[in-house]
Amino acid sequence: MKKMKKERAYLMITALMLFSFSSCTQQPKVTPEEAKSIAKEAYIYGLPMVVNYKTMYMYALNEKSPDYKGPFNQLSCDARLFTPEDKAVVTPNSDTPYCMFWVDIRNEPRIISLPEMENERFYHFQLIDLYTHNFAYLGTLTTGNKAGKYLIASQAWNGEKPDGIDDVIHCETDIFFVVVRTQLMNESDLDNVKRIQGEYELQSLSAYLGKDAPKAESTDDFPEWNEGDQFTSASFRYLDVMLGLLEPVAEEKELMERFAKLGIGANNAFDINSFDEDVQKAIEEGVKEGFQEIETFIKTYTSDPLVSAKIFGTREFLENSARENYQLEDFFIIRAVAAHMGLYGNSGAEAIYPTYLMDSEGAPLNAAENTYTLTFQKEELPPVKAFWSLTMYDGKTQLFIHNPLNRYLLNSNMVENFVYGNDGSLTLYIQKDSPEEKLESNWLPAPDGPFYAVMRLYGPEDAALKGGWINPPIVKAN
Repeated sequence: MKKMKKERAYLMITALMLFSFSSCTQQPKVTPEEAKSIAKEAYIYGLPMVVNYKTMYMYALNEKSPDYKGPFNQLSCDARLFTPEDKAVVTPNSDTPYCMFWVDIRNEPRIISLPEMENERFYHFQLIDLYTHNFAYLGTLTTGNKAGKYLIASQAWNGEKPDGIDDVIHCETDIFFVVVRTQLMNESDLDNVKRIQGEYELQSLSAYLGKDAPKAESTDDFPEWNEGDQFTSASFRYLDVMLGLLEPVAEEKELMERFAKLGIGANNAFDINSFDEDVQKAIEEGVKEGFQEIETFIKTYTSDPLVSAKIFGTREFLENSARENYQLEDFFIIRAVAAHMGLYGNSGAEAIYPTYLMDSEGAPLNAAENTYTLTFQKEELPPVKAFWSLTMYDGKTQLFIHNPLNRYLLNSNMVENFVYGNDGSLTLYIQKDSPEEKLESNWLPAPDGPFYAVMRLYGPEDAALKGGWINPPIVKAN
């Protein structure tokens, strides 16, 4: 009798264990319609974090990557001029040599130290969290060109500000990315930029205080990046990882519970094969519809010259912009559009990017068929606190082009060398051949074919941010 009771008890325990195991591994039942809706919502929400993961993997995790910068918490800078031989990044910037690095503050805060800068030189540290929000800036337009030390801490850190620290900045996520731009005045200025970059410093709080570092405990499991996954349901594997690195804000916890129905989230491991075939198909359809919605938004709104000023910024800024500029209840679509169009774009107060894809008549730009001009009327140069530039790109490769002058841009550092009209206007010549020797200072060489141009305004004045000043059109001159 005792033996039978023991056997029944064993069977009950075994059944409970099997039930528990089954309930932990099987995904909750969802209909195809619900799965499609959740997948679309999760894709739009998560795309910025997924492409952010790609950068983190390429820059800080994969030592074999050609784009590898170094491990977490190691400052990496590159003081050089980009040329047509640089093919890794499309629409490159040749105004401001970069530093780029990833910072991990899970173990302790980190301190960024800035040197004193010349008054005329623009620079900034753009701090970007895992969501791709620009949560803070340090530099010319925010903290000024004086020397300073800034402690970056997690939301949970409540320590006292150490002596010598100018400010404490809290980050919503415990890992973040930093892009540093330092203005290059001209080609002979490279050594100065390199020296300045050498004076930027990143250190742990314990090193700053002269104490032993706290013991680091990490169980990170970062999957290998597979290019193309960002356009399919495979993107949810990376979203799982990113969500596991942060604590969702209160307003999004209900959303996380909804995502969990597809096994997406911090405590889950998305596996499309765990669903029935019809649900799998619905998930892929939801992802496809999510991407199409992003593309539709781009076609609808990106002709707006101020669009970049509306889709990059802090969480609070994006929430307000979504409501005020696009009448949206949440900001996830504009965050996704920003990441897809130009990951790590600047907040509007730091820079805006009027882009030229068409001439004044709405025709695609092609220097094999036409010559063009762009004219600023007297006293109507781009209104900026820092500087402006106009950069040329090949329409096919999206890169710089070889040209007789090795010139890829015109900018405000050249204003004294430009030739002005009798009425004080400034005309820039955009064409494949020299306009004539006396006007070469105003010549922006174009390829023998399609092209586009990007105007960059660093520290735009209110007139540029609010539409009081509009960038002039590119006009056919032939």
